[in-house]
Amino acid sequence: MASRQPVLDFAGLVTSIQEADARLAAQAIRAVNFGLTLRNWAIGFYIAEFELRGADRSAYGDRLLTELSKALGARQISNTGRRQLYQYLSFYRAYPQIVRTLPAQFRRLLPALSPSRKVRTASAPFALAPDKLFGSLSYSHFELLVGLDDPLARAYYEAECVRGHWSVRELKRQIGTLCFERSGLSRNKKELAALIRSGAERDTARLAVRDPYVFEFLGIKSKEVMSESDLEDGLLDKLQDFLLELGHGFCFEARQKRILIG
Repeated sequence: MASRQPVLDFAGLVTSIQEADARLAAQAIRAVNFGLTLRNWAIGFYIAEFELRGADRSAYGDRLLTELSKALGARQISNTGRRQLYQYLSFYRAYPQIVRTLPAQFRRLLPALSPSRKVRTASAPFALAPDKLFGSLSYSHFELLVGLDDPLARAYYEAECVRGHWSVRELKRQIGTLCFERSGLSRNKKELAALIRSGAERDTARLAVRDPYVFEFLGIKSKEVMSESDLEDGLLDKLQDFLLELGHGFCFEARQKRILIG
């Protein structure tokens, strides 16, 4: 006898939709972030290959990134300023092991990539597997990590960031407060780690979708997402509700009022 399906009540309907929305939104954000990371790594890879084997590389020399930025900008390719191209090159050099995470169809975009090429990896004992690392962090995380000169410190922040699901803002805060150095000087490392994790801001789909790199990658301008008028309306709605809660004796005159001075 076939088992009966459980009857879905209204509360269950709302919960089911909420769970599906959260799960699929997070999945979409992970896919976008992974694609953006691969895109920027590939740009760095191509630049490195051109510097090493380019047929006319000697004609550009130190002007390479400047000229490349102009050419890509003319083709309306976003986030390809000279400084950003340098960051992509640094990203590739700091994380060559990303090649191990490339899907087969993406490898065909990199014809210069030899399967037998040796790939450097972090030498720290807590270095993460490439698929774990690149499946957990966004490019904005990597941009902060690439700025660290000490490979050991970089590996430490990678591990803590993945373990604690740190947001980009939290990673920046931990680097700024010398978390790695404090950990090395602390006698009770477990207690310090627990203290850091207890107050850390965790990454969420809502935080990830506000990443300006994600906006640009998807061809969306920030002003299309939150215009000045949208921000004004949101703030004034809150202010209006607040004044009404205060009761008598307070006046809200207008949402916009012209004031003459002098």
